[in-house]
Amino acid sequence: MLTISVIKADIGGFVGHSASHPDILELGQEWLTKAQQKGLLIDSHVSHCGDDMFLVMTHERGEDNEEIHKLAWDTFIAGTELAKKLHLYGAGQDLLTDAFSGNIKGAGPGSAEMEIEERPSEPIIVFMA
Repeated sequence: MLTISVIKADIGGFVGHSASHPDILELGQEWLTKAQQKGLLIDSHVSHCGDDMFLVMTHERGEDNEEIHKLAWDTFIAGTELAKKLHLYGAGQDLLTDAFSGNIKGAGPGSAEMEIEERPSEPIIVFMA
């Protein structure tokens, strides 16, 4: 089964809540690309809606997987550190706790995950808000 995980957090806004700084998005993609190279992810994409960074990831580890959620958490922590250096608005505001507890639920970031039986052509649409 293929798992699609979309995890988002507001880690710092570029011009208030209106956008994400390009350096933050680039950093996020670097983290996910490294995870792909290590075999943790099959594919990934980093995007944003306003100042929320969205990590769109595919893998075969199932929903609520600790490694996938830790990857997202660590990516958001790294992004928050960069946001603070860039003096972005509300740096780290969705990261409500300092300690990762095993999954992302209840920690501030939002998540949506589902497992599917992938077909040869499987378009996926992610609505972000």
